[in-house]
Amino acid sequence: MRYAFFITIFLLLQLFSAGAALSLQWWLQPWTTSTLQIVIWSTIFIITNGLLILSVKRAFANSYRWVSGWMLVMHFMLLTALGTSLVYGGYGLITSLMSEAVSNSALVDFALRALALVVFLGLFIYALYNAYVPIVRKLSVHIDKPLARTLKIAVASDLHIGRLFGGGAIDRLQRLIVQSKADILLMPGDIMDDNTQAFSDYHMAANLTQLSASVPYGIYATLGNHDLYGHEQSISEALRGAGVKLLNDEALCIEHEGIAVWLVGRFDNHKHQRVATTELLAQVDTKQPIILLDHRPSDITEHSQLSIDLQVSGHTHNGQIFPANFIVNAINRVGYGYEAIGNGHFLVSSGYGFWGIPFRLGSRSEIWLISLTGDTVGKKH
Repeated sequence: MRYAFFITIFLLLQLFSAGAALSLQWWLQPWTTSTLQIVIWSTIFIITNGLLILSVKRAFANSYRWVSGWMLVMHFMLLTALGTSLVYGGYGLITSLMSEAVSNSALVDFALRALALVVFLGLFIYALYNAYVPIVRKLSVHIDKPLARTLKIAVASDLHIGRLFGGGAIDRLQRLIVQSKADILLMPGDIMDDNTQAFSDYHMAANLTQLSASVPYGIYATLGNHDLYGHEQSISEALRGAGVKLLNDEALCIEHEGIAVWLVGRFDNHKHQRVATTELLAQVDTKQPIILLDHRPSDITEHSQLSIDLQVSGHTHNGQIFPANFIVNAINRVGYGYEAIGNGHFLVSSGYGFWGIPFRLGSRSEIWLISLTGDTVGKKH
């Protein structure tokens, strides 16, 4: 499986390189010579495979970011070429229908290349905006269990706290939570970006502690796969030290307006010895509201048959970069968004942060604000 993954990545990078070389060759066509064409193709393939080798050999820290960044550049070249081609095709169709010949092909070529440059730069600006400027999405969910008053739940998954997403992002999250008047904040996994180095170096514990103190019922979290890559203990200690309550294969009862609400948290399935959901539910009163934090949405079909009222997940990032959002939705029962299935309600967030590089296209940095209501206390079931 591991070799198949590397082979797939290698072939994708070669395909992207060929597409990027063709795109750049077209853009430079007025000034292109046969020698320059060779230089263009050679340079792109040397950069691609050079970065790939350095990443595989782990020649420097975070080398995967450079591969991801270069792949994004090539991807945006391809999208730019596709978009420009569609514009040119549409222009040609309109002029042909109007029986008007193109009087100045040189001017059209210049306009197309200028448009291509604007589109290319625009993609970067737009993707950067989507990564760093979050949106608050609102959802109302009613369950057939007693709840005296609306419970306002904020969900922020996949923060990936690190050098590119740190104290400022945590402070922004605090402002959004306070403005939303949320009762509780749930973080279903991938809170840190593999380790706590940047968290410690930039003293982010103070930011996270302040965030935790500003939420009436506090922050409850479970660990995702990026929290388990060899630094589980240090990440857990850092989070608990900042006031975050971890639910590592645990069930915990909180009280909301005199009514018990159960919070159940699972380890990511990267932890092979994690407890089954049915075992965790055996510890709770299933007649009371049950909220599950499960990083990956891979078990939604099974969970829809259990007494879970609301499940919040992340992990998929909604693909993060188009067209990967179509892939995650194809391989998951719910790859992104909300759906009521069977006995429960299921939410998969695209995440508040990002993985690898600070760009999102076809997805958006977000938090969800869920207004959870139930039956009037005392109603018979």
